[in-house]
Amino acid sequence: MTITSAMECMLNQVLNKAAEVYGLEPQAEVSVVLADDEYIHQLNRQYRGKDKPTDVLSFAMNDHCKGTHEPDINQIPADIEILLGDIIISLETAARQAGEYGHSLERELAYLTVHGMLHLLGYDHEEAEEQQEMRREEEHVLSLLGITREQSLPVCK
Repeated sequence: MTITSAMECMLNQVLNKAAEVYGLEPQAEVSVVLADDEYIHQLNRQYRGKDKPTDVLSFAMNDHCKGTHEPDINQIPADIEILLGDIIISLETAARQAGEYGHSLERELAYLTVHGMLHLLGYDHEEAEEQQEMRREEEHVLSLLGITREQSLPVCK
């Protein structure tokens, strides 16, 4: 599967919008890895004990962010990069899910990127109330970019 420059641009815009919404400083850094099912399956088994592929995994690197919903960036000197963590997305699973949900791959990638970013910021969805809160936050960030369930066009041309 080929990653287009429009997809890269859209992912950057999604990350930047999430950073803006959650008040992250410009030196905050997130890496996004677009992988295949085999790679994410290995990670899911190794780190979560789940022997199957998944759509997105997040690995938080900054203890100031874990479990808080709001990173405590005031505790970090301004000249130091804030490494929030890594988001790994399976392109194969994203493509399947896009088909299942009836929207574009770009919309699914945008959703998974926001989902991963929220995990880095301490959001979770183990409990029903947490899941509802996380869904509201995901849809809020995407709607600010004009990406809705009905409108699944990429942000960039």
